Amino acid sequence: MSPTAPPPVPGSSLSAARRSRELAETVGGPVVDVLIVGLGATGAGAALDAAARGLSVVAVDAHDLAFGTSRFSSKLIHGGLRYLASGQLDVAHESAVERGVLMERTAPHLVRAQPFVLPLTPLVSRGQSALAWAGFRAGDTLRLAARTARATLPAPRRLSTVETRHLAPALRTQGLRGGLLSWDGRLTDDARLVTAVARTAAARGARILTRVRALQLTASGARIRDELTGEEGEIRARAVINASGVWAGGLVDGIRIRPSRGTHLVLRSDHLGPLPAGLHVPVPGETNRFVLVLPQGDGRVYVGLTDEPVEGDIPDVPEVPETDIGFLLDVLGSVLDVPVQRDDVVGAFAGLRPLLDTASGEHSGAAPRTADISRRHAVLTSPDGVITVVGGKLTTYRRMAEDAVDAAVTTHRLTAGPSPTASLPLVGAASPGALGSLRAPRRLVQRYGTEAPAVQALGAHDPRLGEPVLPGQPVTAAELLWAVRHEGALDEADLLDRRTRIGLVPADRAAALDVVRQILDEVSAQVGDV
Repeated sequence: MSPTAPPPVPGSSLSAARRSRELAETVGGPVVDVLIVGLGATGAGAALDAAARGLSVVAVDAHDLAFGTSRFSSKLIHGGLRYLASGQLDVAHESAVERGVLMERTAPHLVRAQPFVLPLTPLVSRGQSALAWAGFRAGDTLRLAARTARATLPAPRRLSTVETRHLAPALRTQGLRGGLLSWDGRLTDDARLVTAVARTAAARGARILTRVRALQLTASGARIRDELTGEEGEIRARAVINASGVWAGGLVDGIRIRPSRGTHLVLRSDHLGPLPAGLHVPVPGETNRFVLVLPQGDGRVYVGLTDEPVEGDIPDVPEVPETDIGFLLDVLGSVLDVPVQRDDVVGAFAGLRPLLDTASGEHSGAAPRTADISRRHAVLTSPDGVITVVGGKLTTYRRMAEDAVDAAVTTHRLTAGPSPTASLPLVGAASPGALGSLRAPRRLVQRYGTEAPAVQALGAHDPRLGEPVLPGQPVTAAELLWAVRHEGALDEADLLDRRTRIGLVPADRAAALDVVRQILDEVSAQVGDV
């Protein structure tokens, strides 16, 4: 590593060796203050929150960091406009506040302002246009109420037809009468946010243990199984928090989850041409639903999302039905000059929102659409004292975690002060000025923050590591090595599907496998030589 590249934050590096050591110390070991099950955004956030209060923490997941819903979002940090429109003022304000926390204090390297254009096509009436404009103005009022700086999120404004076409050249010109420009928060990558939260928790002393399945929960701990060896054991804790998302009901009786599927398509950027801004495409027949077009800056564009109920058993990785793909293509085609065809879809992914089912069709008539279920989160305490946190959304993960730890502290009389996480920078965070002065490519800074020079230095030390993993994708072999050494990646799927997003396109995934396996083999050999 270059002497000018700073090392990782002390204690934040996650690796196979650290996992093995800490798992051995934990199973059958001393009682810890808090055991957290689930390492999505909320579970990792709870681990950080509890550790930052000085509590001893163990957090486990049957799979990997961000294995579930937290890697399948729209990658947006919403300001709560949709909730304002439906009268959920508290949810809207909470979203706007948490957006400001992420953008200005805790993760300015991972979250930045994203412009969106709502094209005023013949399918958008003047009444709908006026309603949308009023909504964007109200959203700006939310920004003000949340005390987020104007420099962080610019004001909405009306666009001429020429300006609209400049920001979205792929739009159909016939009947286009301009557009509406708005701004929201946008993540570089949701899975990278979870990784940063987990590593920040680890730096505070939390034990972050992936591939550890909770078989049974009680108020005093859990029976677990090491998914790598099959060995079972006990972890004892003074408080247990169930943050397993859509799987929460399988661990605690009485928790009813009504999952909602949100599907996104993955397109190559050249199908839509340059996109300086994202798009809000109104869904015909709906007053407050849009399909989002999100340029990623890596040769890909995401198009989403749906909101469909999911019945039956909950899969580890949801499949994308053709009906969702057809719906998204139809809505997208309503505004494009040249519609995107089914063959142009190079990948697709779906996440399951863990919505709390607060109504039963047997007692209150037909259950509401999942699109109409509140995104409020809930913290529930079972009769034997297990804390479960469900509902909510990615934007408010930190507040959800804080509320869950508050409940654990109160219920189990733990000695801890208030949460400090609203002002606690995540690994890699720094002021915009400090980030802008780093000697590293902008793309790396937006993914690694202050650690970007250290990632780049791996490639400088070994030119082979500085090369892209595959043509057309900016991810380098150095990033894969960094993920194994410092971000807890244990296998091919961790590297392809979460630390990077190469795996969202099956063809890219297959093309990158050889390089990924070579990195894993080399690291394994180095560990064996120590």
